[in-house]
Amino acid sequence: MTPVLKISDLSFSFNKIYGLLQEISLAIFAHQFVAIIGPNGSGKTTLLKLMMGFLKPLQGNIKLFNLPPEKSHRYMGYVPQVNLYDQQFPLSVLDVVLMGALAELTWYGSYPAAVKEKAREALERVGLLKLQDLPFGTLSGGQMQRVLIARAIISKPKILFLDEPTANIDPETQALILKLLIELKSSMTIIMVTHHLQAFVQHVDKVFCVQNSVTEFTPEQICAHFAMGVFHSPLINIKGGS
Repeated sequence: MTPVLKISDLSFSFNKIYGLLQEISLAIFAHQFVAIIGPNGSGKTTLLKLMMGFLKPLQGNIKLFNLPPEKSHRYMGYVPQVNLYDQQFPLSVLDVVLMGALAELTWYGSYPAAVKEKAREALERVGLLKLQDLPFGTLSGGQMQRVLIARAIISKPKILFLDEPTANIDPETQALILKLLIELKSSMTIIMVTHHLQAFVQHVDKVFCVQNSVTEFTPEQICAHFAMGVFHSPLINIKGGS
């Protein structure tokens, strides 16, 4: 089976001297639900950005659908951390979702009716259609995150990248997002950076722990401490629990 994403001997550093990420090789296959975990500052979001082609490795190579990531954007959906958005963001909820279909914007600056219908369908899928006309900046953090997921899936990507989709939101909304991601897995590959592995670990196919290098786990190998965000050596839990 050919992986949808393959990384070979990757190293990366922002200052080109100290190696933030070193000698990383991994493979992710179609319809897998993958979690990326690790201590603060370990390079999780950096690895995600490398996978998407937003950063260039110092050495090694990345293939996404057998292409360089920067040539694969049409296959991607991306959900950034919600706290990157200004609370006074001056667009409606529907307008934000439509930003995920900018390629379908007409030359005179409007979206065809069919595209607007896709946006409403995406909002309905995340349970927020009734909020379509509200200003995005008036939503709660959890609602914002679900709108950003709707924006990411409007164009039906083959792979969905999420950076801390459950950060700073309540447990009820975390559960809604988990349910949605489980449903989306049938139609796309999902790669998620998270500090909330405890809520997801029974539902993911594999876990990558980033600590300069990357160690791959099955969910059964994950130490309970890791699931709670406490990282230690040795990384692997041979007995399947601690």
